[in-house]
Amino acid sequence: MVLAESAGLHDLLEEQLSVPSPNATAKATSVVGGMLAGADSIDDLDLLRHGGMDRLFRGVRAPSTLGTFLRSFTHGHVQQLDAVGGHLLAGLARRVPAVIAGADTGQGVAFVDVDDTIREVHGYAKQGAGFGYTRVRGLNIQLATVATPLAAPVIARARLRKGSTSSARGAGRMLAQAITTARAAGVQGRIVCRADSAYYGWAFVGAALRHGAWFSVTARMTSKVTRAIAGIAEDAWQTIKYPHAVFDEAEQRWISDAEVAEVGFVAFTGRRQHQHVPCRLVVRRVKRIQPLASDGSEQQELFAVYRHHAFITNSTFSTVEADEHHRDHALVEQVIAELKDGPLAHLPSGKYAANAAWVALAVIAFNIARAAAVGAGLAKARWATLRRKLINVPARVAATGRRLVLHLPTHWPWADAWWSLHAVATGPPQPAAP
Repeated sequence: MVLAESAGLHDLLEEQLSVPSPNATAKATSVVGGMLAGADSIDDLDLLRHGGMDRLFRGVRAPSTLGTFLRSFTHGHVQQLDAVGGHLLAGLARRVPAVIAGADTGQGVAFVDVDDTIREVHGYAKQGAGFGYTRVRGLNIQLATVATPLAAPVIARARLRKGSTSSARGAGRMLAQAITTARAAGVQGRIVCRADSAYYGWAFVGAALRHGAWFSVTARMTSKVTRAIAGIAEDAWQTIKYPHAVFDEAEQRWISDAEVAEVGFVAFTGRRQHQHVPCRLVVRRVKRIQPLASDGSEQQELFAVYRHHAFITNSTFSTVEADEHHRDHALVEQVIAELKDGPLAHLPSGKYAANAAWVALAVIAFNIARAAAVGAGLAKARWATLRRKLINVPARVAATGRRLVLHLPTHWPWADAWWSLHAVATGPPQPAAP
């Protein structure tokens, strides 16, 4: 929380959050602190008041008070909290430049991934809950992450939506906000916007083009895409490194059941002329596993059968590089998993705006944790790992000369990492890495 304060969290909350609740900054930071320590519901926020915590920290509110605070939010207040999260990410990147390592120069590259997930809820009191594409009752959470080849992803923007909404709804606005946030956080290099087939449309691609970014979007298998794939010559396919691939030293190539090729393509020809997008259609094909015969033997195949995975892009990467970068879109799933293993294990209120505020505060907590991990030298550590190694650490409180002294564990394996984080949080901003 000292790191967050040095990055401007408290000032941003004071300036931008106008929720009609006294001491809103203290309450919001109490929620964030509880999430960092592992709280996944309003009741769990009481973990900030156990043991000797009240001797060390003041201003921590009771869970009932924090629940009332969250229920006082409106849609406008949630948007204010979203803006605070975006500005905080920029502050954290200035404080710990390695948060966006590899994209803070003009030659760098950053990846903005957009995806959504359904958070299952139970009961009929949850406002906005509905049955979406997973066919379970829940609320939809859409988020955009920023990652680089050298840095783990952080969350640029996130929003809570009703459960029955489509994935691509609001994708253009979400992507535009994410790109703006990434630029404010110090990304100077090329931005590549990635998404799955749910976002295959002009809204997403058009937003990327308007902001001067590259796009890489999984294509839907329409008849036009299928015809383009069928027209690829057999000698155009290149073997790529894939699971179970073997590198042949003699021939200096990968031997694999996966191959890639590309063909020129014009997307969205059903729209107006100025919205037609000339691009590259990159296709990866994977040989289908031959089923065994009834006696358990392997039959000889008359011809190979493939599964095709296509995406459109306007990048200048080579075909193999474009495919590798596009497959890395799965990084956003790791962020979703970490959130569901933390504060988004539940959406704790029956009121929609309160849950939306909870999501916005979870994003703030996630980015603080990611910056703390980088500052501690644990740049690729998951949130749960960070809690286990650096946050949920027992200490004995002693008093001497009207001063409190924390006696941390003896022979603690991560003491050096903790001291590195302490230096980052309390010292001057770190210089940018070369």
